[in-house]
Amino acid sequence: MHRGMRCVVFDVGETLVDESRMWADLAEQAGVPAAIVSDVLAAVISRGEHHTRVWDVLGADPPERRPVIEPRDLYPDALDCVAAVRSCGLSVGIAGNQPEGVDNLLRAAGLEADFIGSSAAWDVSKPDLAFFRRLVDEAGMPAPDILYVGDRLDNDVLPARAVGMRTAHIRRGPWGFMHAKRPEVALADLRVDSLSELAALLVL
Repeated sequence: MHRGMRCVVFDVGETLVDESRMWADLAEQAGVPAAIVSDVLAAVISRGEHHTRVWDVLGADPPERRPVIEPRDLYPDALDCVAAVRSCGLSVGIAGNQPEGVDNLLRAAGLEADFIGSSAAWDVSKPDLAFFRRLVDEAGMPAPDILYVGDRLDNDVLPARAVGMRTAHIRRGPWGFMHAKRPEVALADLRVDSLSELAALLVL
């Protein structure tokens, strides 16, 4: 796994960032109990539908204000994992489907990365392969030298693999747990339950 690997790129939501508080905020804006939103989200994910379908199912207007990422939203193992990767001499990237300005928010939360990309800044969203080709360009190295870490098969593991990157699936967050039950998860080069586990594997 380590041979030739020079860069680790992390997805944002449910990889580095716990989105629980943000979903609770969205539920409050929509006037729907957070527990109901959580149940409907699980059903939407199980059907392979886009998460915005939650509001259609609930018959609620989509919240107009998207909660911003705050330092408290980082998973407890996020900063330590990124630091461990950097200590190995590997470069670090962060790239996901996120709005403009996410780079400043993530750096303000303490994440150090050689590059941070977003769907808004790059004008292309996952799982479009053009997103991952742009990621490879930003990393400045061949795709096989890059490990992409994410919680989803459809948006992360499968398209990253399709452009030649190595992949790690992290089993956390609503997508992570559900996608871990699918047979395609075996296509990921690594399967972990936390970034602490990933860091331990990478620093061996």
